[in-house]
Amino acid sequence: MKIIVLPGDGIGAETVAVAVDALEHVSKQFKLGLKLEHDIAGHDSLKKYGTTIHEGLMDSVKKADGLILGPMATYDFKDEAKGEINPSKFFRKGLDLFANIRPAKTYAGSGTTYKPLDLVVVRENTEGFYADRNIESGGSEMLITPDVVVSLRRITRQCCERIARSAFELAMTRKKHVTIVHKANVLRIGDGMFIDACHAVAKDFPTVHVDDVIVDAMMAHVVRAPERYDVIVTTNMFGDILSDLTAELAGSLGMAASINAGTQYAMAQAAHGSAPDIAGQNIANPFSQVCSAAMLLTWYGQREGRPEFVQASQALEQAVTQAIAAKESTRDMGGKLGTKETGQALLKRLAA
Repeated sequence: MKIIVLPGDGIGAETVAVAVDALEHVSKQFKLGLKLEHDIAGHDSLKKYGTTIHEGLMDSVKKADGLILGPMATYDFKDEAKGEINPSKFFRKGLDLFANIRPAKTYAGSGTTYKPLDLVVVRENTEGFYADRNIESGGSEMLITPDVVVSLRRITRQCCERIARSAFELAMTRKKHVTIVHKANVLRIGDGMFIDACHAVAKDFPTVHVDDVIVDAMMAHVVRAPERYDVIVTTNMFGDILSDLTAELAGSLGMAASINAGTQYAMAQAAHGSAPDIAGQNIANPFSQVCSAAMLLTWYGQREGRPEFVQASQALEQAVTQAIAAKESTRDMGGKLGTKETGQALLKRLAA
């Protein structure tokens, strides 16, 4: 398996380094034959090439079997004419990575006093209220007058159906429960189509229980009773916000792993940002990036019928769980270690 590794901005170099070390370890342990090819994107690429995504990078990614993208300083990149391309959007759109899978679960020893939870947010990734992925000619936000902005949202039945299918397929491997999150009481046509498409796909999964919740109510329900939920499927913006909430309820955004997957390609990407305020201080939690890399191994192993990749992924997740329980983690998860030291402790557990 060949993986392109882009460390990103801010804390990316620190957290991705830990993930790379962990991958190299399980590659030897499980005889995966991983080939990690390192490149750059974001600010480093902008300095070197005058663009955040240099020429030929997409071709390299398409020839590989997977991509690891470190956190990017997305907010800094405002003008594509100046080479300031949003790397996350670039790969999600260019590789048609329509499913953003974001698990959230509590870990023993993390220090969180909140209720236990173990759920997954399945977020549509290619349309919705994201202005940079709705119109071929450019952004879908328009400045009508100096004081009036109109923002368009695109919803298509195809995208609704395929994200729904991803959610139901995942639910079949878990507790067989899918919750549709929407705002159809206000966005009657768009979210109405989303709900209809989800229920249409549900007919192919008769053993899966289906319910639906309005997004603002869901924010309250998932705080009050997170144990009621298993797989949550929703549109782009709602999923982005809801998954940050569930990650924090689980203990820390530093545990917010995710994978962006399509039919042909997949990208491991921690769900948090580049956190420039703590970059270089050796305090960032690397486990979100490690667990994202583990998800990439599972995706590849299931796609290619290679059980050793799934086993390696499970070994990574188990080592993370054990490390947190033993307080071998960063402060946000109840430990006292730095980023690098957390990575070293993880490698020792993998070798045990």
